[in-house]
Amino acid sequence: MVRVLATALLALTLAACGPGERSSNAGSDIPGVEGPRAALSTQNLADTRVAKALFGAMRTASAQASEVFGFYSRGCAAGNIRLVETGPTWQAMRLSRNRNWGQPIMIDFLQDLSRFAATQPGWEGLYIGDISQPRGGPMLTGHASHQLGIDADIWMLPPSRLNLTAAERENLSSIRTDRTRGAYVNDAWTPAHMAIVRRAAQDPRVQRIFIFPGAKVAMCDAETGDRSYLSKLRLLANHNYHFHVRLHCPPGSPNCEPQDPVPAGDGCDEARQAVANILNPPPPDPNYVPPPPRGEVRMSDLPGQCLSVLTSD
Repeated sequence: MVRVLATALLALTLAACGPGERSSNAGSDIPGVEGPRAALSTQNLADTRVAKALFGAMRTASAQASEVFGFYSRGCAAGNIRLVETGPTWQAMRLSRNRNWGQPIMIDFLQDLSRFAATQPGWEGLYIGDISQPRGGPMLTGHASHQLGIDADIWMLPPSRLNLTAAERENLSSIRTDRTRGAYVNDAWTPAHMAIVRRAAQDPRVQRIFIFPGAKVAMCDAETGDRSYLSKLRLLANHNYHFHVRLHCPPGSPNCEPQDPVPAGDGCDEARQAVANILNPPPPDPNYVPPPPRGEVRMSDLPGQCLSVLTSD
């Protein structure tokens, strides 16, 4: 039944979506700031089908044990579970996207962090944005990552209530916490934001967090205690409405390709330099050669196990 539904949805998807179509409010993120290593070898070398159309058509998770295959921006996820749409300290947003699926370790992390957030003044918990598709893989619109069920976007908007209707979750927007093109935080940034980001970064399950430069500098300047977690805060544009949490490869996933460890040191000097570059952009490099346009990710580009993830009933 799942395959029949997927085939029908795939036909509609291919007819409706052209190459490179993006969501206007999903946020374009390519969180490989230090760069992913070479992709795992694949077993689907002759399969040239567009992966995002196939994975984007799946409405349910695979009937497999939880495991991830490949890299954060080039892989898939078996046995994802759905974050319940509304919990005691969270709500999943943009339900129409069907991206509130993740590995069990991610769902546990989000629930844990939301309980902490609910202890902060003015926060009833967390609004959770995109996690992953039911079977991970490339998305029809928006993100380049979020393919393994171990990335999640957490809104900067403090939830004042956790009984939003489905329609409200589609139309409500988060708040921006930056000013001057991300060089500084604005008045919407509060000590509670810092406390929640700090708590997330101090969690041993977390590999790194993506956030805009001004927020990291603000946290560097304000931190008076343990600074070791600051190294996990990595700079990425467009992360002013939400921050992006990335977990380590889960236990029991030997075919997950980890991202390089975060560099040594707290990274505060680099963040301050990034702010300086925003305020006074350096002259363009005359030798810079732009990378070639990104082509469509094909099934042949993904680990071989992703075919079984896609076809599992």
